[in-house]
Amino acid sequence: MKWFKAHGLGNDYLVAVEASALTAPRVRALCDRHRGIGSDGILEPMSTERADHGVRIWNPDGSVAEKSGNGLRIYAYWLSRDREAGTRFTVDTGVDVVDCLVEGTQVTIEMGVATQGPWVDHRLPTSALGSADPRVLHVTEVRIGNPHVVVWDPGPFDEVPWRAWGAAIERHPHFPNRTNVQFVEPRPGGAELRIWERGAGETQASGSSACAVAFVAANRGHQSWDRPQTLSMPGGVLHVTVRSSGAVVLRGPVAPVGTMTLDLQYQGDANDVRGSGEPR
Repeated sequence: MKWFKAHGLGNDYLVAVEASALTAPRVRALCDRHRGIGSDGILEPMSTERADHGVRIWNPDGSVAEKSGNGLRIYAYWLSRDREAGTRFTVDTGVDVVDCLVEGTQVTIEMGVATQGPWVDHRLPTSALGSADPRVLHVTEVRIGNPHVVVWDPGPFDEVPWRAWGAAIERHPHFPNRTNVQFVEPRPGGAELRIWERGAGETQASGSSACAVAFVAANRGHQSWDRPQTLSMPGGVLHVTVRSSGAVVLRGPVAPVGTMTLDLQYQGDANDVRGSGEPR
């Protein structure tokens, strides 16, 4: 089994270059950073009739993701560099079809149209999250293929328990399938954010999270429609443009790590007795 590995701002993925059919236990074993290759997910090439290329995006817990901005950038980079796909093509994610543009290590993805859910600037008391901190959070629910909750200006990141809030919001009864959570400090021209991913916890960067935050910023009037926003995360910076139609365009770098082949004796999933993961 041969694999290509790359990361987008520290969010790393494996591309199944040559691999047998993947299973949830196999994915968990491969993504294990101590006993496997180590990764935030796996990108499995799939056949499709509605786009130039297809992909199944696996989460490290063995579930299948609806979409990943960083994962799609890595997959597009690999297709262009190693599969001679050119610089412009479409990819079927299983949920929708996205347009990709590869310019060296900079990759642009047309992520689709973002929509708001029932919670729009919803006032969520932190007491409902099991917190003794008597605050009220302003949260907005967003979908861009996958689910997000954007928490607007909750306070300085080093002064609020955003990780505990993220874990509680992820599993709030309002979200029976759980949700990704972003905490936002507005900045001129963009925002600083911290990310709590469904099924993964704190992460260095997330492309779809950056898109959700940019969409909320435009809807709140904090940023302009049709102008690039700069979204800063611990892993680095992504650029997102939200069109007035709600369509979101993501641009950012891909850093290749290398290609590797598993040893023939590798049996990392042999003792995996856990059940299938839930979607991230």
